Amino acid sequence: MNAQVTVPKFRLPSFIARLGGRLPQWPHTLTLVAALNAAQKMKLLPASELAPLEDKLFRVRVLDTGGEATYTYRDGLFRPVFRPEREPDLAFAADLSAYLQLLTRQEDPDTLFFKRELEITGDTELGLIVKNMLDAIEWPSLPRLPLTTPH
Repeated sequence: MNAQVTVPKFRLPSFIARLGGRLPQWPHTLTLVAALNAAQKMKLLPASELAPLEDKLFRVRVLDTGGEATYTYRDGLFRPVFRPEREPDLAFAADLSAYLQLLTRQEDPDTLFFKRELEITGDTELGLIVKNMLDAIEWPSLPRLPLTTPH
């Protein structure tokens, strides 16, 4: 039996975003880039579909944490961009709960977008490419952890 994770809609208190926005953002960027490169290495992101991402600038903002990550895709790798010199080609902004709902496939990007819980700005065609790529990901099954500890 595989338990379905349900992420409730929530919004963190505003002081967290104020504090988080003052903290260095490079850890968020490095973590996201490492995750994207790992997903690519695991073949969750098909290499053939990554070509349209070449030299595009992306930004992901987590509104209620104050976190932000900017990155690009170049020469077969996702790479961090710490001081972007232009506006991103594609930008996403949402609260943490919306991203968690996307990750667990509880909600899809279209639903969150139309409910105004996910903001997507920039190149519309690039947005559709990324959305379709994310929709096509087959997440590997994680082993079930025992819920009880041995005595």
